Amino acid sequence: MGISKEFAQERFLFWCQKLRLSPGWDIRLEWVENPDWPKTGDFKVDCDDKKAILLLNAVNPRQENWEEVIVHELLHLKLYPLDQVTESLITSHFQEGTGAYSFAYTQFFTALEQTVEELAKCFLLEYGENRELSFGRCQGMPSFNELYNGLKNL
Repeated sequence: MGISKEFAQERFLFWCQKLRLSPGWDIRLEWVENPDWPKTGDFKVDCDDKKAILLLNAVNPRQENWEEVIVHELLHLKLYPLDQVTESLITSHFQEGTGAYSFAYTQFFTALEQTVEELAKCFLLEYGENRELSFGRCQGMPSFNELYNGLKNL
């Protein structure tokens, strides 16, 4: 992904300040060296103590722009209270394993990811050092034609 860990640390600290996460939260950045870890970025969060660890995949990331990943993950932390309230509402109102539960859960997390990614793009394009958006996840996606392979013509 063409970025040094030192530069990633500098951008991480910049974004913690820009998103007003620091000094309210104690956050640190750690690199995951496990080649089997499937994510590019993730968080471990202790809400009671307002501590968090941002995890970045050092071995096989799916994105090309570390700064975009850092902003995305930090926005998850920024939105974490809303995330937890919504998830609690879903689990308290729908029986796990039912269609309603699956629908609500899937819709919420899809909307959350799309919102976080859109906000990350906005912040990155306005304040980012590297404003080039990542298309790494697209590499593993089927092409438009592959999506419609085998469907009947109408």
